[in-house]
Formats: sequence, C-alpha cells, structure tokens
Amino acid sequence: MQTSQKHPSGIHLYHQPMQDIEPYHLPHYQIYHSNFSHDSSSQGTTASFETYKEQYFTLDSSSANSALIVCDSPSGASVSSNRSPFSPQGSCLSDQHQSSDNTYGSPISGSSSADDGNEFKHKLRELEISLMGPESDIVDSHYCSLRGGQEPSPMAGWNWDQVAEMIPKLNLKDILITCAQAISDGEIPRAVGWMDKILAKMVSVSGEPIQRLGAYLLEGLRARLESSGSMIYKALKCEQPTSKDLMSYMSVLYQICPYWKFAYTSANVVIAEAMENESRIHIIDFQIAQGTQWMMLMNDLARRPGGPPFIRVTGVDDSQSFHARGGGLHIVGQRLSEYASSLGVPFEFHSAAMSGCEVQSENLGVQPGETVAVNFPYILHHMPDESVSTENHRDRLLRLVKSLSPKVVTLVEQESNTNTSPFFHRFVETMDHYTAMFESIDVARPRNDKQRISAEQHCVARDIVNMIACEGADRVERHELLGKWRSRFAMAGFTPCPLSSSVAGAVSDMLSKEYHENYWIEPRDGALYLGWRNRDMSTSSAWR
Repeated sequence: MQTSQKHPSGIHLYHQPMQDIEPYHLPHYQIYHSNFSHDSSSQGTTASFETYKEQYFTLDSSSANSALIVCDSPSGASVSSNRSPFSPQGSCLSDQHQSSDNTYGSPISGSSSADDGNEFKHKLRELEISLMGPESDIVDSHYCSLRGGQEPSPMAGWNWDQVAEMIPKLNLKDILITCAQAISDGEIPRAVGWMDKILAKMVSVSGEPIQRLGAYLLEGLRARLESSGSMIYKALKCEQPTSKDLMSYMSVLYQICPYWKFAYTSANVVIAEAMENESRIHIIDFQIAQGTQWMMLMNDLARRPGGPPFIRVTGVDDSQSFHARGGGLHIVGQRLSEYASSLGVPFEFHSAAMSGCEVQSENLGVQPGETVAVNFPYILHHMPDESVSTENHRDRLLRLVKSLSPKVVTLVEQESNTNTSPFFHRFVETMDHYTAMFESIDVARPRNDKQRISAEQHCVARDIVNMIACEGADRVERHELLGKWRSRFAMAGFTPCPLSSSVAGAVSDMLSKEYHENYWIEPRDGALYLGWRNRDMSTSSAWR
C-alpha cells in the first residue's frame, strides 16, 4: 500500500436517531509503540466512538500522524489476549444450505466479491461514471494519473454532494468494497472521498446488521490509511472495561450466539467418548477462559458406572484472561476444584499462565499413567505461522502436542481464509462472514439494545479492525479453512478421528433448545460444520 495521506482528526459517522438510548461510549483507544504492550502508563492519542441522541457519533484522534491499528481484543465467551470472539469467518467452500429466501442477505458460500478483481473494477468504474455524470472525464483523468504514478489533487472534480444525494439508492456493501478496492489499488484520495463523504453517512452502530458491521469495517479502513505504507508497527490499545463489565459483555455474546457452546459441546462429547475406559484423564486446554467447559464434562463423567475417573486439567492462560476474570488462573482452579468436589470427582488443576506461543512441554505437567486429551477452541489461528515468523508457532505447537501422545485432540475454528490472503480479498472475506454473524445477532436482541451494542463493540469490533488494518506480526486474526488445518495436522503426524453421531446429536439438541432456527449443523469432510442460513461459520474436528 502506498504512503497514505493523513486523515483529518474529526470523523463523523452518522446514523439514525436513537430516542430511547442514553449516551454511551465505546472503549477509548490508545496508541503505543511496543507491540502488544500492556503498560497502562503508555501515552498516545485517544479516540472513542460516542453515540448521542443527536444522530451521530465521532471518532477523534488528536494526531493526524498516529497509526491506528487494533491488535488486542477479548474473546467472546473465552478470554485471552488478541482473541477474536469466536472468530467465525466466511467460507469459500461450496455450501449445501443455499437459500432462495435469503432474507438476511448472507452471501452464497463459494461466491466471493473478490473472485474476479477485473470484473469488479469494471462494474465499479460503471457505477462511478453513472454517479459522476458529466464529470466522468475527470474520473478518467483521475484513474490515468494514478496509473501513471502522478499524485492528483485529492478528489479533484468529484461532486460529492451530488453523490451523497444518491445514498438511499446505494448498496452499502458495494460502497464498502469500493473503498477497500481503492485502498488496495493505492488510490488514497478516492478512498478517502468515498469514506468521508459517503460511507460515513451510511453506517450506524444501532442500525441494520450491515450498517453496524459497516461502522467497524470503516474504522478498520481508516486505521489502515493512518499507517504509513506497509510499516504497520504501532497498535491501537483499547482501554479495557472493568473485569465485571467485560465478563458481562462476553456473557451476552455467549448467550445470543452458539459458537462457543458449539465448541464446548462438540469437544466434550468427543473427549468423553475417547476417555470412556480411562481412569486417569489429563485435559490440556489452550483456551481455558473461565473453565466452564470442564464443569459440563464433569457432570457427564460423574455419572459414569463404577464411579468417575481422576481428572487433571491444565489451563493455558494470558494477561487478557487475567483482566477479564479480575485475577489469575488460581480463580479458575479454585472454581473447578469446588465444583468437582460437589460432584465427588477426584480433581487437580495445573496452571500454565502464558500464551500458546510460549508453551513448552515442561509447562504442561504431563505425568506417567495419564491419558491425555488436548483442546484447541478458537485459539490456533492466533498462533503465528511460517508467513509471519520463522519460529512458526502454529506448526511447532502441533508437533509439541503430538509428542505428548494424546489419545484425542479437539479443534474448533471458524471456517475462513484470512491468514495469508492479500488485503482486498481478506476484506471481502471478513465482510461476508461478519455480515452473517451480525445478522444472527440481530434476531436475538433488539437493535437498540445497549447490551448487544456493548457486546459487539468490546468483543467483536476490535478483531474486525485487526483483520483489516494490521499486517505482519501485528495481525493476530489469521483464520484458515478446515482443509488447511487438515494439512497442518497431517504434517505434525496426526490422523483424523471420525466423529460419532452423538456429537452431531448433542449439538443439534443444544441449537434447537437455545438458538434461532436459521442455525444448522452438518457432518461433512470428517468434521461437523456449524452454519447460519447459507454460510459455513465454524468447524469442529478431532485428531489422534
């Protein structure tokens, strides 16, 4: 990406009036220089969304020279640094659940706006000519000068007031893609024009699903432009809400979206079946969060004929989890120990207070005579691979786990392809998936529900911005499709473990009791897929 022109500090994102909502603030953002630093004394520009009854909210940055890149986020029901909420993304695979009644507008899985860049650019060119009318010759000269490497005056000749009159007839997704394509092509003045004059007037954190998503995608685009070329080394650090508030936001998301319950339920059935005849079980959880998943499993194992097995749980943790819980792993250990005692289950807890990138075999406390199960719920996509670091922690961690000779390894990841995708394709993939996700949230809570707004802001928005704005080591949201995970597990020496019908049965029962009818599951390719309407969202698989 070419060196950007600096964005003006005052940004106004207009939206419909919210007469029954009091003013609230999204998290403040603080710029700092050390990647992933958690030093509260770091100084820098601050920015915030503010929603008022007067029809607009703003993002103000005190310096036009600051790089606004989001690289840290709490994770849905799980709590760990640089996490996505569940990290579901879109899928490029063909989907058997295409619907002719596509009420919510989710794109057909397998079709992508980025499939044919030349065709899209041609359509975009026609759109801009139709909007510019007599000034289309200026658009031509704008394109030519950029292609020739000259720097045109910003948005010269563009009648943005005239274009703004067309907003009711414009498709928001088309405008989002227009802005992303312009940035991808290095046409910064054109991108800024569309973003400031048009897109900012079309998005809203209290609007329709695509309007809410559009507000966060716009901030991702702005953050990308605030960087100088590809030198994205600064990060946007969110001032965390209190631990009580953060847990409340994540609890809301946990209740209204099934992604984490899908992970917990499917993995628990797999582990329970694999450990059916084992008397000493060691579960290594690389995303321990609050430990809720293992309470559910203890309930099942406590009813085992002949008595429950001995259970040891090793929880991998990091500083973000510490913040959300209001304390370290000892809180999880105490909670699980008390619960196990109430069920009469012999139990021990082992803590590994570090990120997955730091884990070595000696940190996991595996003992002779234990049968090991390893759980990877929405966590491996945060491990940098060979495209980011020569250390390749993603594959290193899989080899380390294989060396422990586990009886079963459970993997749940969002079905997405954003790891090594170039910016524009990644933008479209992110937009397509999160459109479906925001639609699924929309049917669970009213649009003016402040809890829903806060949950999206604190548990989803920063991950979206990270995928759009960051590159290199700063981008921690790096999702891969099931096929790629299959290749990685095979290279580490694993073989697939077929899922029994009990796994699909348990997930189906959970969905039917607690969530909207447009969620579905399907056993496919040796895994279990979770989808919303016509889109694959997440996959659950097992390995040995």
